[in-house]
Amino acid sequence: MKTKLTHFLTKRYYLLVFFSLLLQPAFAQQITITGKVTGATGESIPFANVLIKGTQNGTATDFDGSFKIAAAGNQTLVFSSQGYKTTEIAINNQTSINVTLQEDAMKLDEIVVVGYGTQQKKDLTGAVSLVKADEIQKRQVTTVADGLQGLVTGVKVRGGGRPGQEASVEIRGLKNLQNTNPLYVIDGLVTSANRDFNPNDIESIQVLKDASAAAIYGSRAANGVIIITTKKGKKGPLQVEVSAKSSFTVMPRYDLMGTEEFAKLNNMAYDNAGFQRQNLNMAVNTDWQDAVFRTGMIQDYNASFSGGNENSTFFMSANYFGNEGTVIGTDFDRISFRVNSSGTKGIFSIGENLAISNSKTDEMAGNPIIDVYRMTPTIPLYDPSNPGGYGYGKQGVADTFGTNPLAISDFANTTNQNFRIRGNIWSELKFAPWLKYRFNFGYETSFDSYKFLRKVGNWTLNQPIDPSFTDQNKGRSETTLFENTLTFKKEFGKHDITVLVGQTFQKDRYDQIYGQKRNLPINSGTGQYYDVLNQGNSPVVGGFINEAALASYLGRIEYNYDNRYLLNAVLRRDGSSRFSDANKWGNFPSVSAGWRVSNEPFFKSEFIKDLKLRASYGELGSGNIGNYEYKSFVNNFGQIVLGKDQTLYPSATQVKLSNEQLRWEKLKQTNFGVDFGVLNNDLRLTADYFIARTEDVLFGFPILLTTGNDGGNPISNAATVENKGFELELAYSKKINEFSFNASVNFTKVNNKLVSLGNGQNENISGNTITRAGLPVGMWYVLQTDGLFQNQQEIDNYKSADGKVIMPGAVPGDIRFKDVNGDGQISSTDKTIVGSPWPEFEMGLNAGADYKGFDFSMNWIASHGATVYNGFRSVVDRFDDNSNYRAGIQPWTPENPNTDFPRITKGSTLNSRGDSDRFLENGDFIRLKYIGFGYSLPQSILKNSGISRARLTLSAQNIITITKYKGLDPEFTNGNIFERGVDNGAFPNLKTYSFGVEFGF
Repeated sequence: MKTKLTHFLTKRYYLLVFFSLLLQPAFAQQITITGKVTGATGESIPFANVLIKGTQNGTATDFDGSFKIAAAGNQTLVFSSQGYKTTEIAINNQTSINVTLQEDAMKLDEIVVVGYGTQQKKDLTGAVSLVKADEIQKRQVTTVADGLQGLVTGVKVRGGGRPGQEASVEIRGLKNLQNTNPLYVIDGLVTSANRDFNPNDIESIQVLKDASAAAIYGSRAANGVIIITTKKGKKGPLQVEVSAKSSFTVMPRYDLMGTEEFAKLNNMAYDNAGFQRQNLNMAVNTDWQDAVFRTGMIQDYNASFSGGNENSTFFMSANYFGNEGTVIGTDFDRISFRVNSSGTKGIFSIGENLAISNSKTDEMAGNPIIDVYRMTPTIPLYDPSNPGGYGYGKQGVADTFGTNPLAISDFANTTNQNFRIRGNIWSELKFAPWLKYRFNFGYETSFDSYKFLRKVGNWTLNQPIDPSFTDQNKGRSETTLFENTLTFKKEFGKHDITVLVGQTFQKDRYDQIYGQKRNLPINSGTGQYYDVLNQGNSPVVGGFINEAALASYLGRIEYNYDNRYLLNAVLRRDGSSRFSDANKWGNFPSVSAGWRVSNEPFFKSEFIKDLKLRASYGELGSGNIGNYEYKSFVNNFGQIVLGKDQTLYPSATQVKLSNEQLRWEKLKQTNFGVDFGVLNNDLRLTADYFIARTEDVLFGFPILLTTGNDGGNPISNAATVENKGFELELAYSKKINEFSFNASVNFTKVNNKLVSLGNGQNENISGNTITRAGLPVGMWYVLQTDGLFQNQQEIDNYKSADGKVIMPGAVPGDIRFKDVNGDGQISSTDKTIVGSPWPEFEMGLNAGADYKGFDFSMNWIASHGATVYNGFRSVVDRFDDNSNYRAGIQPWTPENPNTDFPRITKGSTLNSRGDSDRFLENGDFIRLKYIGFGYSLPQSILKNSGISRARLTLSAQNIITITKYKGLDPEFTNGNIFERGVDNGAFPNLKTYSFGVEFGF
């Protein structure tokens, strides 16, 4: 018995030893680990997961990113958070572990806003690009569009440095012949991200580029969609963020002649023409650029407050943005406020997003970018003998068509002011985990005030003396939006289905009243004009109202099988008041599919981590016309004389032709794409090929005024436009110890073609361009130059096939033009297509690095293949009228025949024709769009200060441009679609130097 007992106790002993060894890692060596989880720039990451590897045990960080967990000293902690790369750290008996998570550029589990709902990035089947908000916010920009340049494939942005100037955005080429700007949706409200909107409020940006992605917005999405989500509050204590940025802006300069050099060539031009020289004032040497251009200054101050608890959150912000322009008399100021909040009680949720802004712009009068070279250096800034006291030339002394920019800035003052309220209120009922109803009410109103004050005084030669007057108008725009959507989302085993149905209604209204008064009195005490409409005489008053409505029904089905096979189908039906009853409604369907090859059981690759193929087809519409284009326009202010007594009667007449057959223009787009990730997703590639064809393009082609049409060109469904393109983005990111690096390059190639013009036309000529069926829009259509005549023999020998001297009036040193049609003379019939304003491709390069609190980032953009028209050279190189000239030019003379610059002469257009290829230039450029440095103060310095985050930044924009273009800026913009390659005094992008500070509390 004793032996059995001893044997039993011995076995129990060994079992205890065995289990104690098993439990030793879990209990015997457990320690408590504390630490903090932060992002690459030092910001805390709340609610990050901290898991003990190989177990289900873990915790989450609090609002400050801090955590506390018990684990064995030889175990490993796994840190993860949405949007960041998962990081593993061995404990090695450490009791304090701080970890920095790097952003995951792939972010496959990231939630993407796609319109009336969200999707995970990995489930996208359309062409959708995501833009980090901080990529825009770190730049000094006025609008969101300015900050998108170079960041997104297929998105072309052209802006300028004029205060309050809004950039033009073109997604995947020219879709129509009127407007290229995309649809903006901010927090569910269809609106515009104009200069009234504060970019500092942005949380995320999604760019919907293909028809399948944008089809949920139907008739308004033909030019693409940019969805902006503003910042929201998060669970936790009150957080305060404050930032301040100051910037200095510098205008690029022309290289122009001073008085001595100008007088030499001006006298030569008059002598060659046989004219009497001007009596130039050699005692004056005005640098008009010094007088008109100045160093500008931008101030940008932003403060935000956010917080929340389990049931509600809030976010508030305030911003002041002031831009004192680089041109005298220009200025822009904006003050804005935002409040976003939400709350949940049981199955009910409610929230609002409200923004209020007031902006004021002192508009640029005239075009000083042109006037600084139209005015000659022999003209003084001030001349007491002129009305108003400014200098602007004199007959026989300084003839010019130029305008004194200082005078027009003084005597013609234009101010635009906009007070805008926009936002939405939404509520949700979650009847079940898989069924949700959402109501959204959006509202936007803008109170617009325009004032023009004309003072007494002149600014240009031979200008009549006009009385003082003021033009003023007050307008109000109002948009109301009602949306109801029902969403069903449920998983059935490997099947994941989401169904969305909805209805929307939007109504727009704009009304305006205007008035004018002349001969305004002056306050004798201040010398200022009384610019209110109860002063002066000769009153003129008027007003109008515009209204439009859009009703829509929409539906979307998303299907995901086993995270391998993806299907998305959308149908939207829109009805617009801008069309007649017979053509009011349009249907806009799309379908897209994706195959995640990397999730297939047969796909075994450690190298390729993600591989998805996408394909889509969709149809979008556009009703981008006036509110009443299908109706006749009648002028009821006419008068007519009738009868033997010649009595005057009131009359009315139709002044614009109507077209009841107007219908939706329709964009049909096909897209093929691939998403590819290798090297643990450190290297990512996204590529898309698309074909977009817009049919029944709405456009008003010119018709003869003899038809009685003087109310504008009537709109019709005429042209067909096609775009084919390829997009590629390659991105790489890596973290090595405390050093992290990221770089990406994007490439866009778009081929534009006008398939047909319609209305029996096959071409349209605008300026020096021609739009012809089968070719891109706005091709250069000019005379071709063929060098200079060196002697009379060359002139006499330049003959047609039948022996006719082609240019008998030429003299040595004149330009030789090609007789293209061989008729023995040079005329407009010799014009030919010589180039395209469209670039062959555009690129963007972005790179950044972080090391121990220091960070660096830069953005390069490039454009290749475009031919552009230099409007500056077309003026300063012509010599037939009086403007300043480019410094250093060497015109042809018998003593200087080895030059490509023709003989200069006053009064002859032979060598100054603007319709030749002489002023066409290579528009290629490479530009350092942004470069910035930052430093985040370490927590060891801030821990006792009450400041949770502090960062200093230093940045510059547009400081390096590599180009052969001789104008101010190869990255210019022109609002005329047919003449987009013409630089005719466009306000250039400015060199900008910024310093900023950011604090978090």
